[in-house]
Amino acid sequence: MSFRPMLNQRAVAPIAATLLAGGITLYPRRTAFAEEPQDAKKPIYDDFPTEIPAAPKPVVRPAPTPVSAPLSLSSSSSPTPTDILTAQVRQARLFLYQNSLAVETCFNNFLSRALHIENAFTNTVASLAPSAESGERLLPGGVYVVVAAMAGSIVARNRGVILRTASPLALGTVAAWTLLPVTMRNVSDLVWEYEKRVPAVADTHLQVRSQAEHLWYTGVAHSGMARAMMEEKIGDARKKLEEVVSKGH
Repeated sequence: MSFRPMLNQRAVAPIAATLLAGGITLYPRRTAFAEEPQDAKKPIYDDFPTEIPAAPKPVVRPAPTPVSAPLSLSSSSSPTPTDILTAQVRQARLFLYQNSLAVETCFNNFLSRALHIENAFTNTVASLAPSAESGERLLPGGVYVVVAAMAGSIVARNRGVILRTASPLALGTVAAWTLLPVTMRNVSDLVWEYEKRVPAVADTHLQVRSQAEHLWYTGVAHSGMARAMMEEKIGDARKKLEEVVSKGH
């Protein structure tokens, strides 16, 4: 405990020596004198100049030329991955929309065609039926036509192929025109409408029809003539028979 003040004094001595050496080093060695003004004062009693100096000419400065501002060129920056992804998503959405629209349009067109065909078929079948004013009934007449066609097939069962095919058709057609004239007229008109779409078929139909009508009218005329001749012959034979009978009495 008695040596602590001595240790403190020994520690302070080097610090004081260091501060003293630093102060001597930083202290200026020369004395700074005040600077004397370079311009001497002008006496107030100097003579005025005899000549008045001329006024300085104004300096004409050239007008500044307008400098055009440089055009700011927008540097083309490369697209970011977000922009590329957005463009691809947009293209994919447009592709899906166009394809879905095309599929929907095709489906709607298909349904429209199906409905149109159905309406055309129902209207065609309805147009073939006879009107109520005609008094024609399809149920018994159709049954009679089928029976006539079957009878023609039975009659020609032992004949050739052509006759077995033509006989039911001929008998069925004759029975249909006889029993269902209005319905057959409607069917013939419908067939003629379809035939007119093909001129060659229509011309052939007209030729066949004209020949058939000619044969029909010729047959009717010949049958009428034959009937008249037969009636005339029968009348002559009857007269002769009556004369013979009258002479015998």
